[in-house]
Amino acid sequence: MQKKSFIVFLSLFLLFNFNLLHARGLPDFVDLINKHSAAVVNISTTAKSPRAQAQPLPPGHPLPIPPSNSPFHDFFKKYFDEMPGKRGQTDKLSSLGSGFIVAQEGYVITNHHVVKDAEEIIVRLNDRREFVAELIGSDARSDIAVLKIEATNLETLNFGDSSSLNVGEWVLAIGSPFGFDASVTAGIISAIGRSLPNENYVPFIQTDVAINPGNSGGPLFNMEGEVIGVNSQIYSRTGGFMGLSFAVPVNVVESVYKQLRNKGRVTRGWLGVLIQDVTRELAESFDMDHPHGALIAKILSNGPAEKGGLEVGDIVVKFNGQKVSFSSDLPPLVGSTLVNTVVSVDIIRRSKYKTIQVKISELPMDNEVIAASPKVMSHPDENALNIIAKDITKDQRNKLDLEGYGVWVEKMSDGPAQKASIREGDIILILNNIKIKDSSQLYEIIKKLPKGRSIPVLIQRQGGPIFLALKLDE
Repeated sequence: MQKKSFIVFLSLFLLFNFNLLHARGLPDFVDLINKHSAAVVNISTTAKSPRAQAQPLPPGHPLPIPPSNSPFHDFFKKYFDEMPGKRGQTDKLSSLGSGFIVAQEGYVITNHHVVKDAEEIIVRLNDRREFVAELIGSDARSDIAVLKIEATNLETLNFGDSSSLNVGEWVLAIGSPFGFDASVTAGIISAIGRSLPNENYVPFIQTDVAINPGNSGGPLFNMEGEVIGVNSQIYSRTGGFMGLSFAVPVNVVESVYKQLRNKGRVTRGWLGVLIQDVTRELAESFDMDHPHGALIAKILSNGPAEKGGLEVGDIVVKFNGQKVSFSSDLPPLVGSTLVNTVVSVDIIRRSKYKTIQVKISELPMDNEVIAASPKVMSHPDENALNIIAKDITKDQRNKLDLEGYGVWVEKMSDGPAQKASIREGDIILILNNIKIKDSSQLYEIIKKLPKGRSIPVLIQRQGGPIFLALKLDE
């Protein structure tokens, strides 16, 4: 009996101490919250235009009302039905988000999509004071906006350094999900330097911090209470939180904030190229040991790349001393470079390493619009690639901005070209590192193509250039 009692006692003792030790390893956010939550604000906006739809969620996500058999259905349905800015209203629409104060003069940072198209912006402080805010400036590319309120006795937050972040470290968010002010959620950094569709200039921080409608624009803290990001987007199939949240890194935020505050707009560096990732097949075709870098598929006319001597087919592996592992690494590096700065660009060109000096220009306000390829005719022929090429007229070249080379793929059948994903209507620009001026030249090059190894081919499809890897059977 004594032996059993001792075993039970020992088990309980070990269990208690294990839980105690485990608990000691978890972070305590209480001091951080008490010290910094007063600088986090609630932001609401109104607009009379029906086009200025409420955007408490990132664009494209539906409102997360639970199914009718859920015990929470009635609550959420009532909330969204009564929420200002509900879809269908045309008198006054409302957007709900968060923000934080960064200067005693009353400067507030939030998301661009929170205040977009707003007629009036209301900032509500932690002590329940409300102010009509002035929009100092807003930047769609980074999704950052700067507001100003006329207020005194303001608590402010300090910027941290997002370049020193590590995957796995604890982070905390404060915001107003569904209008519940000063709500706190915590988690860890899941990844850094994430590239999202249509967001080329922001290397997002990915976290598993719970972010919901109303959190947008709120701060993401490290354990020292410094702001290391601005919560901006979620990935969701339901509209609700699914463990994937994305924040704009504070180093990007600070640069945008200073520019908007000082001059009301943001300038970014511009290289003047269209790029793509290097696949395993393309790496083989360019005689690379492994895939890495950003492959230049097009040099834009009169841009810095053209003036600096970069060429289509160059693979950028370093920019201004910074390694480029993926094509998505390059735009943020270029965008953060000061205009008129001369930088070194390390490239691989025809299997050889080379360094080129390029003077960075300012990113144009509007993206280049490239005309779509017109429809082509078709008739039969045969060659090793099983394709038929058709010459392009001078007028067509000017319209498609082809710069003197390229031929239509008029018709094709089963063969190496089709396996490489070349399609009818594509324009072959470069084959095996040779610019194609006309169809007769193309056929001569096809006769001399090596067999059994990947060969790079640059095509233009619907106005956009793409490198593909082509292989002839031995």
